[in-house]
Amino acid sequence: MARTFAQTHASAVEAAIRSDAAARSPVVASWSRSAHLHGLDPEHRRPPERLTEAELAQARERMEPLLKVAGPSLDKLFQTVGGVGCSVMLADSDGVPVERRGASVDDRQFHDWGLWTGAIWSEATEGTNGIGTALAERRAVTIHRDQHYLSRNTALSCMSAPVHDATGQIAGVLDVSSCRDDLTEGFAAIISHLVVEAARKIEADVFRHAFPRARIVLVPGSDRAAAALLAVDGDDLVVGATRSARQLLNLTGDLLAAPRPASDMLGMAGPDTLEDAERAVLQRALARHGGNVSAAARSLGISRATFHRKIGSLAQRS
Repeated sequence: MARTFAQTHASAVEAAIRSDAAARSPVVASWSRSAHLHGLDPEHRRPPERLTEAELAQARERMEPLLKVAGPSLDKLFQTVGGVGCSVMLADSDGVPVERRGASVDDRQFHDWGLWTGAIWSEATEGTNGIGTALAERRAVTIHRDQHYLSRNTALSCMSAPVHDATGQIAGVLDVSSCRDDLTEGFAAIISHLVVEAARKIEADVFRHAFPRARIVLVPGSDRAAAALLAVDGDDLVVGATRSARQLLNLTGDLLAAPRPASDMLGMAGPDTLEDAERAVLQRALARHGGNVSAAARSLGISRATFHRKIGSLAQRS
């Protein structure tokens, strides 16, 4: 009797798990988690679980600040990939898409596949898949067709990347998925690059929104596309850092509660004494007012004579 595709795929998955491939292949490692940690059967045929309308509304409400900031990036990404039969979804940290962009002509197919808001795409429920595996491994992933754990998902190609909040914690996953059988691995890799770029753009926008009064600084030497940003307050203290910046500078903890000197973090010389700090204040005031001593003094709330006296005194000490 001929074996079905589902049986053939399940046999290939089980053979890979029994081998030592899990040590070499992230996909097989995910298959192993799907089987042993989550107890899933590769031939499981039921469609993805879905939240109730009330549960989805609650999930959207929790994500509302991120959704407001992410909207333009979702629109732009869909403008790029929507014409080739892809949908764009933003899922929460539980693997549930709460926002979606898709072409109406493809909506029925995507809905039937579960590529829809409210469906649960965690690795625990769907096995190896773009959204769930990106969350499990905390990195961007591409799960192309038969790399999925469940046989019923092997028609999908999913390109996903985590999205981090302003404190560097995972807030959700950005995903582009396709049901087209002519989507090649090479084209999937190109889409994956676009997804990662869009995810970093969302992170940067979320970060700027979280620190509206701070000076936003790119970590020197970092790739702008990596969104390695620091938030520096008026006292030149770093009060926030994106996930990329934290990784580059080995930062941990709540920077808002325990800020760090920007000069120390960025490798730049800063005032070390009260005299240095006062000199810096006077010089900045002069620079702001084009060398006009009277205007600089007024901006600091001191007289012109006092300004001259301080400048002279500091000059003698240096």
